[in-house]
Amino acid sequence: MIQLFVDRDEELLFLEEKFNSGGPELVVIYGRRRVGKTELVAKFMKGKSSVYFLADRRPERDLLLELRAKMAQVLQDESFAKLEVKGWLELFEEFLKWWKGGRVIIALDEFPTLIEGNKAIPSIFQKIWDLKLKNSQAMLILLGSSVGMMETEVLGYRSPLYGRRTGQWKLLPIRFQYLREFFPKYSEEDLVRVYGCLGGVPAYLLKFNPNIPFWANVAARFLRRGEFLYGEAEFLLREELREPRFYSAILKAVALGASSFGEIANFTGLEKSLLSKYLDVLEELGWMERLYPIGEGLKPRRALYCIADPYMAFWFRYIFPNKSDLELGNIEPVMERVKGDYDAYLGTVFEQLFRENLWHLAMKGLLPIHPKSVGRWWFRDQEIDAVALDEAQPSAAFFEVKWSILKKTEAKRILQTLERKAQDFRWRKENRREYLGLLAKKVHGKEELSKQGYIILELKDLLKKN
Repeated sequence: MIQLFVDRDEELLFLEEKFNSGGPELVVIYGRRRVGKTELVAKFMKGKSSVYFLADRRPERDLLLELRAKMAQVLQDESFAKLEVKGWLELFEEFLKWWKGGRVIIALDEFPTLIEGNKAIPSIFQKIWDLKLKNSQAMLILLGSSVGMMETEVLGYRSPLYGRRTGQWKLLPIRFQYLREFFPKYSEEDLVRVYGCLGGVPAYLLKFNPNIPFWANVAARFLRRGEFLYGEAEFLLREELREPRFYSAILKAVALGASSFGEIANFTGLEKSLLSKYLDVLEELGWMERLYPIGEGLKPRRALYCIADPYMAFWFRYIFPNKSDLELGNIEPVMERVKGDYDAYLGTVFEQLFRENLWHLAMKGLLPIHPKSVGRWWFRDQEIDAVALDEAQPSAAFFEVKWSILKKTEAKRILQTLERKAQDFRWRKENRREYLGLLAKKVHGKEELSKQGYIILELKDLLKKN
């Protein structure tokens, strides 16, 4: 049986510890849309006295009355639902007067939506905490999908709520190692293919049918009008942004290969000042990532951009440019174009996946160093796919990543080229210890190359949980 709730043990343990502390708790849970915040909190609250409230864009008075009704349910007293209250502070005050059951959880989902409707909400909830909840047995959980707003309006030092939280957790997508639990029949290569279009977002992973082949899922869930994954990107753009057409142009440019600021400007035709602002917004949303050559500090002129979210990268590379065909139902020609290009696209995905998992690989004892920083490196026409640095030793591990099956001679040639490129990497060059490595789907002659001092990793190593 497929588990629909995976890779959240650490988060649940964190919430349980806060619940069992016995004292008042103000916990902030945030992360991108569809990552599973609500499901996490719902599982945590199961069997506990709790109030769950989802904010939306209705008038504030309507939201206040709905929360009052939710509180009446947990109080098991319908007369509370008829109680006249003037605002949020009075509602919480009355609820605590009526509540006699000890520990209670109050979870407010999409808290940034409340702030959008009333900029005074952070100040109001500061008063609720300071005057009422701080001296109670309540556990207040504030959830939000707008990462930027949660980090500024709730967690930021200028926020009235700053310093009040007793815990916070940024919920991240499911790790690659756990995709097997969604797709137990898929091959290792197919799991990378899944990651390349869905990432680790639970809501997206659950849209694929694990009992049909990968490409059948792509045709059924991505390429058909009306399907969730077909329209999700445009929904997110409309929901999060005021000028979605400009952001679409930027995301399309990067998805199709533009990576420097100049290349994106040329592709989109946007003025540089506007482009800079739009890129900042996309970074804040977590859709775009700005990269710098590792070991060289933050040099703006050397920065490159990539789409951080695999779903958005896939959608803007394959769905957005083919909308005309897909709107007419011409799925087959689009499918052929996607199939013909997908392995090339997965080369970049495989690199990103490896960099994300370098710390995990080190913890499993598959690396000779414990990296403090991980990234890419490039200089002029040279590039190294992944570099791991341990400043304390100091030591550096350099890796090439190939989405292919390599013969021993091919692997040896790649490693020799890597050794030459590593000589141009200037970080602590005089006294560092160096390691050279390679990741591929499979490497023939792995044992022999390992005996020669190389770090040889294969796709199956990325899927090891322990």
